[in-house]
Amino acid sequence: MDLTICVLGLLALIVDGIRCQGVYAPPTVRIIHSGHACNVEEERHTERVYTIREGETLELTCLVTGHPRPQIRWTKTAGSVSDRFQDSSVFNETLHIAKIQRTQGGRYYCKAENGLGSPAIKSIRVDVYYLDDPVVTVHQSIGEAKEQFYYERTVFLRCVANSNPPVRYSWHRGREVLTQGSDKGVEIYEPFFTQQGETKILKLKNLRPQDYANYSCIASVRNVCGIPDRSVIFRLTNKTASPSIKLLVEDPIVVNPGQTVSLVCITTGGEPPPILTWVSSNDSLPQRSVVKGGTLTLPAITSDEAGVYSCVASNNVGNPAKKSTTIVVRALKKGRFWITPDPYHNDDHIQIGREVKISCQVEATPPEELTFSWLKNGRALRSSERMVITQTDPDISPGTTNLDIIDLKFTDFGTYTCVAALKGGGIPEISIDVNISSTTVPPNLTVPRGKSPLVAREGDTVELECLVSGKPKPIILWSRADKEAPMPDGSMQMESYDGVLRIVNVSREMTGSYRCQTSQYNGFNVKPREAIVELIVQYPPTVEPVFMEMRQGLGRPVVMTCRVLRAHPSRVLRFEWLLSNRLLHAGAFDAQRDETEYTIRSLNRDGWGEYTCNVINEAGAGKCTFQVTGKAYPPEFYYDTYNPLWQNRPRVYGFKLQWTQMNPNAVDRIVAYRLGIRQMGLQRWWEQEIPVDGTINKGELMTHNLTELIKPESYEVRLTPITRFGEGDSAIRIVTYSAPINPHLREFHCSFEEEPICMFTQDKNDDFDWTRHSAATRDTKYTPNTGPSGDHSGSKQGFYMYIETSRPRKEGDQARLISPFFNVAPKNPYGITNPPAYCFGFFYHMYGKHIGTLNAFLKQKGQTASEGLVWSLSGNQGDRWKQAKVSIHPTSSFQVVLQGIRGPGIEGDIAIDDITLEEGECRDPPPNLSAKALSTSCHIWLLCVTLVLTLLEGQR
Repeated sequence: MDLTICVLGLLALIVDGIRCQGVYAPPTVRIIHSGHACNVEEERHTERVYTIREGETLELTCLVTGHPRPQIRWTKTAGSVSDRFQDSSVFNETLHIAKIQRTQGGRYYCKAENGLGSPAIKSIRVDVYYLDDPVVTVHQSIGEAKEQFYYERTVFLRCVANSNPPVRYSWHRGREVLTQGSDKGVEIYEPFFTQQGETKILKLKNLRPQDYANYSCIASVRNVCGIPDRSVIFRLTNKTASPSIKLLVEDPIVVNPGQTVSLVCITTGGEPPPILTWVSSNDSLPQRSVVKGGTLTLPAITSDEAGVYSCVASNNVGNPAKKSTTIVVRALKKGRFWITPDPYHNDDHIQIGREVKISCQVEATPPEELTFSWLKNGRALRSSERMVITQTDPDISPGTTNLDIIDLKFTDFGTYTCVAALKGGGIPEISIDVNISSTTVPPNLTVPRGKSPLVAREGDTVELECLVSGKPKPIILWSRADKEAPMPDGSMQMESYDGVLRIVNVSREMTGSYRCQTSQYNGFNVKPREAIVELIVQYPPTVEPVFMEMRQGLGRPVVMTCRVLRAHPSRVLRFEWLLSNRLLHAGAFDAQRDETEYTIRSLNRDGWGEYTCNVINEAGAGKCTFQVTGKAYPPEFYYDTYNPLWQNRPRVYGFKLQWTQMNPNAVDRIVAYRLGIRQMGLQRWWEQEIPVDGTINKGELMTHNLTELIKPESYEVRLTPITRFGEGDSAIRIVTYSAPINPHLREFHCSFEEEPICMFTQDKNDDFDWTRHSAATRDTKYTPNTGPSGDHSGSKQGFYMYIETSRPRKEGDQARLISPFFNVAPKNPYGITNPPAYCFGFFYHMYGKHIGTLNAFLKQKGQTASEGLVWSLSGNQGDRWKQAKVSIHPTSSFQVVLQGIRGPGIEGDIAIDDITLEEGECRDPPPNLSAKALSTSCHIWLLCVTLVLTLLEGQR
């Protein structure tokens, strides 16, 4: 009765497991690492901190479960606000950063979502460790001691190094280690932090002869992450001095564009000899500049390369020396003029008998070299009582000259020319002509009829126009009048010489009022004339959805809704619904609603197709598109359960496909699946239909066995659902053959002598890894009372696997070593009825007062719920190798797992060696003799046999 209940319970569990396999599940996520981690430890809230050395490879993998298979996204939020713009996203399982830099530290998030429940998010903080070379700088303090006849001379040696984690410093004088109190003439200050990093200061009080020596500063992060100590040496002598330099150039240097400029800097003092560098006020030196020693050469200089250039000398003694010179590139540009009528009369016109002023302005570099001259009708004009020329008036703008014509006469009409030049020549002059005549009149500004408001459609090219009259015609300035918004070119103001503002590809954001106004430049210096032009940009309705796929079964209703978001003019004229190009329905748009609907009461075959809703106003049409179809959604391959491989015959293999159907009830019943399969690298597809009986439920797991697959080829599998509509969307996956490691189990033996370790793998879900080592290479300096002194054979050169339990390992941490898969071939073609037996054996070494636990598990394919514990041992077993043997009875392809669990302290190293797997039940294990004793016994036995044979031969 008890046996019957047990069997029934087991069957219930199996059935429940099969039923639960196909249920859709929300995502879960874990983060594991497989790069060069120095340490991974848990922080509060179960967040992991991953420590890595700068320059190593960061590799984080997001392990997810859930069905459908979740989409994975990696994001990074940097540590400081200034780094936020560097946020990036990676859409795959593994985040790989080669040669990681210190700026790439921060918190990394893995987000998995599959549309079920809330997304699963885990984070890990990456801490990048580094140590830069330290730098020693020397500073001297010279002051007169009170009531003494000597000068006290104090020297400070400052050592600084950038690092993470914080650095620890030590000072040496020659071979002598300097500590606080070890020398009365030496003081060592506690470190403090600067922008350059943590700083340590050594103070030498009132220098003595023995203080002139080699000083070394050693920076250390205590070998964290394997980062070695770094050091720097500074030689202090009685000649040590801060740098001094001299520039062999004038200041400023005035040159013409196109010239080659050379700046020469020499050192005049400093011990050790200073290093010279050049810097520019323009953030960086020109790209074509050449630096050779203390000489900086700028070939074919341009106006953009003008600025302050500085020579800097540094030898880490005192402050760097700096000398600067300014390079001025001569230039003349942008000539303008304006006319001012008589300021004493309220009239903008020029009249005989009144005063007129002509002003001329240019930009000059250098401004002090600027000179002006005036011509009338081509002849030189000199200042007189009636024609007053001023160009040094402090009340006028720099670079400006004025010509005042007092008591204007008819003979004063003519062309006046203002000529600007730079002293010394080499730069072309600028000439500006101004006509003064009876036809010279102030400007007038109007908007042409019909040009405001100006109506345009989005995307057109428009011209805003203001008519300007007057002589001379002034420049027209355009700006936005109704809001503080930039002009189309991005500036706040645009110039026009013909009164026309041209806008290409006008957009709806450019709707508004534009101001045109006269400028005093190239015209009259009077109150500006201005006018307003209204621009109205029409655009067709913006609608949603732009495209929507609607999947529905026959005989069911379909409702399509097209919504208007915005339009100008907002009065929508009409709408029309079409199927392909056939008009279904049209009418005026209801002003009270912002949407229009079209309903199919009962979908038939003629109703499949592309529906278009056009919503139309004066500017055009906005279009909603609906694709109505009975196409089934794609199937979703089930990745979270193991898909077992099995061997049918020596040259072929099989594969078990598993899948669920996405939204099976959204369309008509799926009657079959079309299965396509092709060998990777080939073009030809082999196809067959898989019939489906009954209705598929959401989350129902379906299976199909693929057979006759050729070893060891991989295949591309395509699965397509079929309904009354026809074929639906396909899903594709790759089927890969996993070759068995040991076709004959009796031959399997692993002693870990080779690097591939017999295809064993480290479990990515454990806390740390097993380590392959030999006694000859293992460092036992810190934990001498634990671990083996050789491999199982007694050789110090032989290799074995062991768990290192020193820091940062914690009690309870586990390391798991997983064997390759072993295939169990059935004894008959109908499957396995009596499970075969195998003997799993290995040698173990468990020596140390903190030994934890060593476990062995049996892991079978298709049984993901649990692993079977087949052997376990805990505690100190002495300093010797022992053998374990256990019989196992797998029913399918299997693996064995060896799990080492860390005990309460660092003396808890567990080692394993010589793993074997043999067919049949285990015999009684041999006594736990050492390898040396076994070897000696074997030799003695061979010697005895040899002696007996010799004696027998002698008696013949």
